[in-house]
Amino acid sequence: MNDDGSMAELNAFLAKHPDTRFMDVFAADINGIVRGKRLPQEDFSKPFEKGANFCAATTLMNTRGEAAERLKYGAHDGDPDIRSVAVAGTLAPVPWASVPTAQCLLELQEFDGTPYFLDPRNVLRRAAKPLLELGLRPIMATELEFYLVDYDGDTFVPRHPKIAGSDWDQLGVQYGTFDDLDDVEPFLVDVDNFCKVQRIPAGAAMAEYSPGQFEVNLQHVDDPVLACDHAILLKRAVKAAAKKNGLAATFMAKPFAEHAGSGLHIHMSLLDTEGNNVFSGASKDGPWSDLLRHAIGGLAETMDESMAVFAPNANSYRRYAPGYFVPATPNWGPNHRDLALRIPASSQDARRVEHRVSGADACPYLVTAAILAGIHHGIVNRCEPGPMTQEREELDYKITLPVRWDKALDCYMAGSTLRHYFGEEFHRVYGVAKQEESDIFNSEITDRDYEWYLRAV
Repeated sequence: MNDDGSMAELNAFLAKHPDTRFMDVFAADINGIVRGKRLPQEDFSKPFEKGANFCAATTLMNTRGEAAERLKYGAHDGDPDIRSVAVAGTLAPVPWASVPTAQCLLELQEFDGTPYFLDPRNVLRRAAKPLLELGLRPIMATELEFYLVDYDGDTFVPRHPKIAGSDWDQLGVQYGTFDDLDDVEPFLVDVDNFCKVQRIPAGAAMAEYSPGQFEVNLQHVDDPVLACDHAILLKRAVKAAAKKNGLAATFMAKPFAEHAGSGLHIHMSLLDTEGNNVFSGASKDGPWSDLLRHAIGGLAETMDESMAVFAPNANSYRRYAPGYFVPATPNWGPNHRDLALRIPASSQDARRVEHRVSGADACPYLVTAAILAGIHHGIVNRCEPGPMTQEREELDYKITLPVRWDKALDCYMAGSTLRHYFGEEFHRVYGVAKQEESDIFNSEITDRDYEWYLRAV
C-alpha cells in the first residue's frame, strides 16, 4: 500500500465499476482529518498517472480548516501546489454514496518525487526508518473508541439505548452488553459492510464503558503506515454509517464530562529479519525480553514531549481523569488497564505492548511515529522502564504527564528526542501550528466566562 497507485489498478477498477461517476481523493492532515477533492470522470487518471496538484498547506490546517498565520506555509508563501499520487491498494467504492463514487488515499510529494515532509504519512515513514535499519519490523493494530450522539433540543448527549417497548433511556454503563449492540445493529451492519467493500480489516466491535460508546478493533498488519491508513479509513466509514442511520458519530476525546473518554490504543510488537518476535523471552520483570523492557523505558522517557501529539486539541486534555482507565503517568506492567504501557496477556509469539495514552482525536500517523521514536530511543539507549506495576495491583491516580495543552506544547517544543525522528522542520511547524490553535481557542469568550464571572466580579 506504500507504493504509488498505477493506471493498471485504475483500469481494473473501472472495468469492474464502469458507472463510477466521481472519485474522492484525500490525505490526512496533522489532526488526522482527511481533506481533498472530488474528481469528475475526466480527471480520474491524474493521481494514478503523473500526479494531481494538491494544495501544499492542506496538511497544516487547524481543526476548523484554517491556515496557520504564524507559518509561512500557505499563509505567506503564495499557497503553492505540490504533487499528489494515489496510494496503491486504497482505490475502493464508496458504498454510502448516492451515486457511484470511488475513493483513494493520496501520497504527497514534491514535483521531483521527493516525499513531502509535511505529509503525516511521510513523517511516520521517517520515524520508522531507524528501527528498520536495525532489522526490526513493527507489527501493529489500532483500537478506536467513539460515541454515537443525539441532540436533545438543548445540547448534545450520548445516544442512550432504550428499554424495550418504551422510550425510556437504559441507564448505567452496561459495558459489553449485547443489548446495546442489538440496539444499533443496522449501524454496525453498515460499518461491517462498508469495511468489507473498502478492504478495511475491522475485527471485534463492542459496547464500551459508557452509554452510546463503542469500540472497533482493527487487525494487526506488518506495516505501520498501512495500519494507520486503516484507522483513517475506518473513521470515515463509521461516520458515514452513522449518518446513513440518522445518527452522528464523534471521535472527540472527551465529549461528555460525566462519561468515559475515547481512546486510540495501539498494540505494537517487533519482528526480526527471521520473523521472530523480539519482545518474547524472559527478563527480571517477567516473561518478556529485555528488549521489550528497554522499548517501554524509551516510551516512558519520551512520553512528556509526545503528549502534544497524543492529545492534540483543547478537548483532548479533559480525558485525563481518574476512574476511566486513562493513565496520566508513564507507568507499565502486565495485564492492567490503568497503565499507560500495558503488556497484554498473550502467548510468547504475540508478546506486545499496548500504548493507552492517546485520544481517539489524534492523528494515527503522528501518534505511531512518536511511539516508534520512543521504542527505538529506548532500545538503542537501553532505557530502564522504572518500577513495574504488578497485575491486579491497586493504584492511586497519579498525574506526572503534562495534562494541560500549553504545558504539553512547552514540553514538546523543549524536547530533544522527537525532533530527530520527525525532522527538525516538521517538529517546529507542528508545534507552532498547535500553539496558534491553542491561543485562538483560549482567546474566545465563552458562555462559561459569563456564568462564572459576569455577575460575580
